[in-house]
Amino acid sequence: MNKRLVVDPITRIEGHLRVEAQMEGNTIAEAYSSGTMVRGIEIILQGRDPRDAWAFAQRICGVCTLVHGVASVRAVENALNYKIPPNAQLIRNLMIAAQYVHDHVMHFYHLHALDWVDVVSALDADPKATSELAQSLSNYPKTSPGYFADVKKKLKTFVEQGQLGIFANGYWGHSAYKLPPEANLMAVAHYLDALEWQRDVVKLHTIFGGKNPHPNFLVGGVASPIDPNSDSAINMEKLAQISDVITKMEDFVNQAYLPDTLAIASFYKDWGAMGEGVGNFLTYGDYPTGDTDDVSSFLIPRGVILDRDLSTIHDVDLDAENEIQEFVDHAWYDYEGGAGTGLHPYQGETKFNFTGPKPPYDQLDVDKGYSWLKSPRWKGKAMEVGPLSRMLMLYASGNAHAKELVDSTLSTLDVPVTALFSTLGRTAARTLETKIYLDFMRGWYNDLIANIAAGDLKTHNETLWDPRSWPKKAQGAGYMEAPRGALGHWIVIEDQKIANYQAVVPTTWNAGPRDASGAAGPYEAALKGHELADPKQPLEILRTIHSFDPCIACAVHMVGEDGEETMQIKVS
Repeated sequence: MNKRLVVDPITRIEGHLRVEAQMEGNTIAEAYSSGTMVRGIEIILQGRDPRDAWAFAQRICGVCTLVHGVASVRAVENALNYKIPPNAQLIRNLMIAAQYVHDHVMHFYHLHALDWVDVVSALDADPKATSELAQSLSNYPKTSPGYFADVKKKLKTFVEQGQLGIFANGYWGHSAYKLPPEANLMAVAHYLDALEWQRDVVKLHTIFGGKNPHPNFLVGGVASPIDPNSDSAINMEKLAQISDVITKMEDFVNQAYLPDTLAIASFYKDWGAMGEGVGNFLTYGDYPTGDTDDVSSFLIPRGVILDRDLSTIHDVDLDAENEIQEFVDHAWYDYEGGAGTGLHPYQGETKFNFTGPKPPYDQLDVDKGYSWLKSPRWKGKAMEVGPLSRMLMLYASGNAHAKELVDSTLSTLDVPVTALFSTLGRTAARTLETKIYLDFMRGWYNDLIANIAAGDLKTHNETLWDPRSWPKKAQGAGYMEAPRGALGHWIVIEDQKIANYQAVVPTTWNAGPRDASGAAGPYEAALKGHELADPKQPLEILRTIHSFDPCIACAVHMVGEDGEETMQIKVS
């Protein structure tokens, strides 16, 4: 085997991800994505009460927090044809949207921005010039020269002490950084502001769901009783707090996140031609305004776009056994059907079969299994999921708000429409969709207030809560457009217990290994052709991988007989 460039672990993500790149000079000829941790939640769920599944499934991820809970209760409700009250739908939409806003802002500033922002360069910034730059972009209140001088002083103390803390181990000074010092200082200041901001916005989950992370959910509705006269229920005081949280979200997104994205992107327009991926895009859809399973009521449409063709949206059936399938030809699992077998999640199997090298090792044998992630496919095709897929689906379906935002962004940056299919486009899409869902949050909140004012306080439907009312066998698919992409939970219920449970998560779609035909997944395809300025500091790999916002989370780590983690951690 030819020696590959190895990045392990990819940092600033949730979970453990390894990337191996076959180089031709400084150019990536082929890339291989390996999930180096295994998830066994599906096995744990077998034999349990379906009404409790959400509490276990939600622990698949701590960063994605509520999304697995939502997908799980929807799977049970779909299996039992269990309808939920309008207030429950509104509260779920608000909780989902709040997750998006919180997650996307945190990702931009704390996980992805440092791929574009040179923190140490900010020490050369003029606070007065930084203030003028910030004030030219928005009316964000923290833009005085004194404010930026204080941030610069704080950063200078970190550097002089040799302890950059949260900014440690970056590729500072890398030739691929292009921002002027003032833009770097402004971005660092907003990085710190976002840390404080996020502590307030998670309160929406704690009010409606009791806690964060992992708010409470309930099959048949939400665990949020409404009683204007009770201190132990959702009353008008708590609803006023919800309104305040939405306002704080609106202010930061409109005054910092959106203008910062456009400002930083203007220096990296060449990345509008890099990091495309497979060119196929999948969404399950979300934010129902009617019945949970009424696809026509979704704000985000369900569908597939193939080969970048925005003129055609293909239908998706979550129950069709020939559509969504998972393959394990290059994964550390076994299927009874053997090589080349693709299984729909209803028939999904979770049988571990680690055939990789014994750690420590230099590189994986990519001709065999090389990942704990399976390879999901839609009708045999690799699909990208996530913000870019959603914005393209909204754009292609004629959503006026999405079209205005996308066209305005392309015009502001002076880039062609093809720039959407790129690392830059993926990052911009995350910001733009945040703006869309945030704008809808106020409407959902107002609808909830109007229902309460009209005397409708119902948040749960009890009619099918008793398992004795269930059929002997049922199966259902629970969808969720998680911040990172299309999330599906499939459940098979027999004799009131879970007979089979499978979750196909967004990062499995994006980070999965090659399939039986050798076709690459989105991560692997997106990295191909990248030219690295310095292979010893592969900043370009981080930029594209982080644009997907990987989440390989809440799994059982591989350990040796001594109980120590066995996966190597190195960059070579």
